[in-house]
Amino acid sequence: MARLILFNKPFQVLSQFTDPRGRRTLKDFIPVPGVYPAGRLDWDSEGLLLLTDDGALQAHIASPRFHQAKTYLVQVEGEPSEDALQRLRQGITLKDGPCRPAPVEAVPPPALWPRHPPVRTRLTVADQWLELTLDEGRNRQVRRMTAAIGHPTLRLVRWRIGDWDLSGLAPGEWRELQIHAPKKPPRPAARRGRRRAPARGTRGPRG
Repeated sequence: MARLILFNKPFQVLSQFTDPRGRRTLKDFIPVPGVYPAGRLDWDSEGLLLLTDDGALQAHIASPRFHQAKTYLVQVEGEPSEDALQRLRQGITLKDGPCRPAPVEAVPPPALWPRHPPVRTRLTVADQWLELTLDEGRNRQVRRMTAAIGHPTLRLVRWRIGDWDLSGLAPGEWRELQIHAPKKPPRPAARRGRRRAPARGTRGPRG
């Protein structure tokens, strides 16, 4: 069995336990030794962060190769057209390459907690909430995707990761579960024989 902690990370909290600059970290909220974040959530984003004491479970949640679905509630500036949303559904291309198709829908404003400090909005510009699901995890990907269709992100809340969501958790609150950890894959057998030198004109592996 593995320990799994579901934490509702508040705005402007780091997804780590220490910070030399003195900013708020997980240590300010979770007095549990031996657990580590499975993935991360940006300083200026809110919502579900999972922590565990099991390395295999941590990898299963965080590694892009497992395509763990993550659902976000995203407040954007302006009102995206259906054509703009369709670009996200088909897989938009960013500077670091094409994204996988992302299911996304415009939704009514969700019943979320107030953010402190509040989101800065402009009276002359409307805003819209989206529900968007990713199964990959690039750096600040949601924000870059909405900016690419001309609608910058104002507020970003991760609501769900796989089978777990934020139901019943206020900002800064957490709860612990005991779950069956995934089996660790067997390590590949070491190859016998002499190691070949790199071919001429190529570089060997870095140390």
